[in-house]
Amino acid sequence: MDINRYSPSYGVNHKHLINISDFSAEEIFEFLYATKAMKAKFIAHEDTRILLGTTIALLFGDTSLRTRSALEIGIRQLGGTCVNLPYNESDMHAGENVKDIVNVISRYGVGALVTRGISRDELREFCAFSEISIINTANEQGVPLQTLCDLFTIWEKKGKIEGLKLAYVGKGSKNAVSLIDGAIKCGMEVAVARPEEFKLDEFSLNDTRQYGNVLVTENPVEAVRNADIVYTDNYNYHSETTEREREILLPYQVNNSLMSYAAHNAQFMHSLPAKRGVEVTSEIIDGKNSLVLEQGENKLHTIKSALALLIK
Repeated sequence: MDINRYSPSYGVNHKHLINISDFSAEEIFEFLYATKAMKAKFIAHEDTRILLGTTIALLFGDTSLRTRSALEIGIRQLGGTCVNLPYNESDMHAGENVKDIVNVISRYGVGALVTRGISRDELREFCAFSEISIINTANEQGVPLQTLCDLFTIWEKKGKIEGLKLAYVGKGSKNAVSLIDGAIKCGMEVAVARPEEFKLDEFSLNDTRQYGNVLVTENPVEAVRNADIVYTDNYNYHSETTEREREILLPYQVNNSLMSYAAHNAQFMHSLPAKRGVEVTSEIIDGKNSLVLEQGENKLHTIKSALALLIK
């Protein structure tokens, strides 16, 4: 479906945002149009304080810089306030009850619970009992807000989504799973290049393939050939890449040589943080065809649009 022929209603029937796989193309478009509207209002300095009197709770079991910053700033720009809830796995296994947590904080006037690094099983419990919206920024299943941000950035810079080719190269992270699912649903052609040692989740890929074909190869040149967007990720977000991993992944580094196989004026994307000289060279990530800063900027507007659409 062509996003430019879609007429948004600026509403979704979902209560929670947990995985991109839960949403149709039309529902993804709603988030993208809302992001476009939020960004336009931001640029025009229009009042968007739609969350006055609303508190958003943040429950992070994982470290973050851009996501937490964008959340806290975005909530304030919407007129709301946020509170950081302490999270410790030992607490969750020492008598804390998920049902009690979400039901109590909803009585504090909390409008949504935004999580990061909370496992799939724990999130299922939260959603089963919660009267307020649960928004997952990242866990082992995927990174749905980043995917919405990336799709919006592609639409903003390319003027369309349908018919473009996205090449994802590298280790194949949780970000890749969400991104591939969202891109295929929105009509993109997707090619993935990763070493045999780092396979993507086959169950997730098979689910995605019902919406379109995904080329999976060990050959980065095959994946990147004629691509409009070349995307890679940090190989190990919370640890250093080992020498063995660097050796295996060296052919997948996005550099001038690999980008030469992409389409004319192909653009590079990376969700950050990036290790220059490992998964990408400085010439590419800091070059004129890099959309990295736009991705970082658009995370703010994507988060604001998700809060606006989901908080009832």
